[in-house]
Amino acid sequence: MNRVKITLSYNGSAFMGSQQQPTTTNTVIGTLTIALKRLKIASVPKGSGRTDRGVHATHQVMHLDLPYYWTDLRRLTDMLNMQLPSSVRIRRIEFVSHEFHARYSARKRVYRYLLKEGIGNPFEDNFVTFVPTLNRELIADAIGAFAGDHNFELFKKSGNDMDHYVRRIYRAYAYSHQGYFILVFEGNGFLRSQIRLMVGFLLRISEGKATKADLIEQLSCIKRHSTDIAAHNGLYLTRINYKS
Repeated sequence: MNRVKITLSYNGSAFMGSQQQPTTTNTVIGTLTIALKRLKIASVPKGSGRTDRGVHATHQVMHLDLPYYWTDLRRLTDMLNMQLPSSVRIRRIEFVSHEFHARYSARKRVYRYLLKEGIGNPFEDNFVTFVPTLNRELIADAIGAFAGDHNFELFKKSGNDMDHYVRRIYRAYAYSHQGYFILVFEGNGFLRSQIRLMVGFLLRISEGKATKADLIEQLSCIKRHSTDIAAHNGLYLTRINYKS
């Protein structure tokens, strides 16, 4: 068997999440597994991490062990894309060593969250979170507090299967682009729904319902000020970095 690294994109609104589930095949890995079986490939892909229902990816990474007779990866990419629905596309398949693991070899994960001020519309509602008003200055000032090593116990959803909650955020910043307000989080890993809880807190600050000082208190596990969780549709996994 040869191990390959698969880079793919998907529209999360079409799936019940990325990971396999016992009650449905309508997940990214479930859909990809069905397409692989049609090509007589029995291996199940392993992802770099889970994305929840409705969360998108522009550069998700998975690994897979291929039978030796599959040597033409360009042809495999094309054939898989023919089998897959338009909501998911293979961007690239490449050979890697057997030591490579999509999840455990990852060093950095980058997510973006797309916000837009105003009333939603049917062409963007699945891909952007609309809010009535945005205080961009307050958000841009507060988001930097997430950078560094923090215990994110108060920024996780119940049911998280991790046994420790310290994560390193390398960068957290916001910028405006063509009418959108984009929040960027780069870290070594994230807990279940952590980013949506972080964005939820920033939106409370934007609304004047919390302050940056409150955010710092919650980051320090002193006091929980917010359990608001931002909608899933604005969140994108945009890059996985495997270099140390």
